[in-house]
Amino acid sequence: MGYAADGLIAIHDMAIGYGRKVVARGLHVSVPAGRLACLVGENGVGKSTLLKTIAGFQKPLSGKLYLQGREAAGLTHEDHSRLLSVVLTQKPEVQNITVRELVGLGRSPYTGFWGSLTDADKAIVDEAIQLVGISQLGGRTVSTLSDGERQKAMIARAMAQQTPIILLDEPTAFLDYPGKVEMMRLLRRMATEMHKVVLLSTHDLELALQFADTLFYIGDGSLREISKAELSDYIVNITQGSGKGA
Repeated sequence: MGYAADGLIAIHDMAIGYGRKVVARGLHVSVPAGRLACLVGENGVGKSTLLKTIAGFQKPLSGKLYLQGREAAGLTHEDHSRLLSVVLTQKPEVQNITVRELVGLGRSPYTGFWGSLTDADKAIVDEAIQLVGISQLGGRTVSTLSDGERQKAMIARAMAQQTPIILLDEPTAFLDYPGKVEMMRLLRRMATEMHKVVLLSTHDLELALQFADTLFYIGDGSLREISKAELSDYIVNITQGSGKGA
């Protein structure tokens, strides 16, 4: 159980994939609190699969996953919802509610059967909306949002959930460059000041280089932590067209 204590997220000898298809195996990861960790690699190598496995949307093929020192296999749905929040790239299933109502859904692990928000819950929702910079969108219907606005609303929802772990799949994908920088700065601040683990996948390698505390490279069926110097070399290789991994 010692490995589980190494981080808010700890993975020991895990294999991920779908059915009989193994995407990556022998994974070892430990991410302590207060870290913004970026997961990089080419398309189709398993970044989203790893995030979905950590989130509990699919089971690991083998190995152990620990969240805040607890083995994930023994956690209930309620446990998961209080330990981690997730922002994926697909559109939210509910489109005919306001942004404030969408963000308010982040409080559902704490509101009981009827889902009524207390004044304290509403204050948390308002703070999340303000921090992400979408106060002007609070009354808008989700279906009317641009891709970038919707992404910010989903991140505000994750913030309102107040979990020690936040997982994000390509959180800057639909933002312009100033918006990308602003979002990465916010996520870094959340990790550092709120003592969370923020783990995200990204193709914005320059931003990962600038903001990440920890970098993971996934490719060729394996995962490893890399240095910023290695990522910098990887960026140069891509720019020069060599296509070599990190």
